[in-house]
Amino acid sequence: MERLLGRVLVIVPTYNERENLPMIAGRLRAAVPEAHLLVADDNSPDGTGAVADELAAADDHIHVLHRPGKQGLGTAYIAGFRWGLAEGFDVLVEMDADGSHRPEELPALLEALGAGADLVIGSRWVPGGKLVNWPVQREFLSRGANTYARIILGVPVRDTTAGFRAYRASTLEKIGLDDVQSEGYCFQVDLTLRTARQGLRVAEVPITFVERTAGASKMNRAIVAEALWRVTVWGVTGLPRRLRTRLRTRR
Repeated sequence: MERLLGRVLVIVPTYNERENLPMIAGRLRAAVPEAHLLVADDNSPDGTGAVADELAAADDHIHVLHRPGKQGLGTAYIAGFRWGLAEGFDVLVEMDADGSHRPEELPALLEALGAGADLVIGSRWVPGGKLVNWPVQREFLSRGANTYARIILGVPVRDTTAGFRAYRASTLEKIGLDDVQSEGYCFQVDLTLRTARQGLRVAEVPITFVERTAGASKMNRAIVAEALWRVTVWGVTGLPRRLRTRLRTRR
């Protein structure tokens, strides 16, 4: 896989994930031994950063990016992307630290990337996608949010909010990261939209999404409100472009 795609970096943002990090790091290293892991820790009060340092000291494929404080998922990934691009990685992967994204499914994402995709999303909402121990209200919220985003943005992706995904380095360079300000769910939608608007290929592969068993979810009302507001603005401002595109294709 490494010969086909080049060097792979998996970015895992952490904030109070001391219980989960050793488990997820071990599973990743077993599932894709050639991949590197970058832990982007937001100065976790529970000592996650120190645990990450211990893992990195014992494994030259594990690296740590210490950030000054809790600054949000989007900025953590942007910082990780920049670190990975500067270090010459060819593929950059987003993955949660809580075990909801199974490292054992990463090879399927990398295989789809190797088949020609520019962005591969591990999707809950394509045929074959599954949920394990997810609350009904969370499923309802996610399905509704993704349906809304797909319709208002005109992007044929069923899981725009998914956080398990693999980008080619060239994709991140083309879509631009300097003006990305979105967070949470909205960050994922933002980068999906940017990729689609560049005419790049987005592929979805089914995954099994597992509810965390340790630690606390970072989801809150502010993240949901931001996503609704930003996606609506993007949909409205992008409507003229979509209409022009449709007119051109009909001529």
